[in-house]
Amino acid sequence: MAARVKKRCRTSLFFLFPVFGFCSSLFTGGHNYQRKLSVQMNPGHPSPPGGDLLHVRAVGENDTLHYLFCSQGAPTLLLVHTNTSSSTVKVNWTQFLDRNISGGLEVEPKASVLYSMAVVFSKLLEYDDVNDTAQPSSSFFPPYDLQKFTWSHFNLSGSSSLLCGGQTAAQRGRFCLQLTVFDVEGRAQAWPRLLHTANSSQVEVRLVGFTPRSNHSRFLLELLAVGGAYPPSRVQVHESIDDEYTPSIFRVSRWVPALSGGSDVPGFFQWKPVSYRQPQPVLEDAEPCRNSEPLPRSSQAAAAASGLLRAFYPEAQVFGLNMSFGLAGEPFYGSTGFLSWTMLAGVGSPPMDAISLLVVCMMAVGLGIPLVFVLLGSVYVCVRRRAAGTGYEPIN
Repeated sequence: MAARVKKRCRTSLFFLFPVFGFCSSLFTGGHNYQRKLSVQMNPGHPSPPGGDLLHVRAVGENDTLHYLFCSQGAPTLLLVHTNTSSSTVKVNWTQFLDRNISGGLEVEPKASVLYSMAVVFSKLLEYDDVNDTAQPSSSFFPPYDLQKFTWSHFNLSGSSSLLCGGQTAAQRGRFCLQLTVFDVEGRAQAWPRLLHTANSSQVEVRLVGFTPRSNHSRFLLELLAVGGAYPPSRVQVHESIDDEYTPSIFRVSRWVPALSGGSDVPGFFQWKPVSYRQPQPVLEDAEPCRNSEPLPRSSQAAAAASGLLRAFYPEAQVFGLNMSFGLAGEPFYGSTGFLSWTMLAGVGSPPMDAISLLVVCMMAVGLGIPLVFVLLGSVYVCVRRRAAGTGYEPIN
């Protein structure tokens, strides 16, 4: 009997050790990779007319990420990944400001460029959702063309920069973009608390104080993704069982290039389908959003809208989509006069949330309590049998 009890104990420990090892792998270790960031405003020019060019250089052990954020025309974020830690950006301001010549901005050495892509925030669309269906139709107002906005200078704070603009300098409504470049892995403190790595940056879009043109106004944002051989051209949706960091949202969307075979991608834009109606949101302020399918767009029109695209890309492929804020039954924009939405932009594979400690604890409680009762019952039965003895009773 004692030998059988010892065997059962060894069997239980055999199954428990892998479980402990799995849990330990979730919460120990991690990525300690770090990049060195440097920020430069308008490289080689004190104050160019027509808008600013911000350059953030993120240097790794053997590669460099160049983030170029430009307000010449429609706001544009360009990412260039090189295979050397010594690559630099060169701007020919005469050609750059001409807006009709490519080659005004180059990353040197040219042979070091592994991948590049850009996103253009091109138009803000408003429609009258009088029937509260959140289905844009013919009831669109004239669009806000962001390349015609008057933009402020970049407001820098460390590796973060804020850009705001309006149709006129005196206009009350402001369209703002806040870019944050990261040097290590982490998570933003504000909702939707997207997970980031040292290979990504974050852009927060804010619509502040626009006067709605109807009592039932909703907004859409037109985005253009630009690239050379492999531009982002499809949106993948990944489901999750965990909403600890973004309550009530169980999915993440990724705008990535369409590559044949394999799961790795050279670059991505990533977001969770949620926006917020307050600067300091709570769960009640969350507003679902959705995107249209990416479709090819005119490269000439995109280059005309953004001075940065014409300067960097001699030829480019462009795909566009609309991000629609608010579903049927949700409050309209005029209820708060504020809207924010956040996206990541980076190279390499998009960051993925692991199973959080909260979910693991819930699973442990749900599965562990029955297991404890089974183990206690087995021990009780073993002890009772041992106490009863193992001798044979005499036969009359």
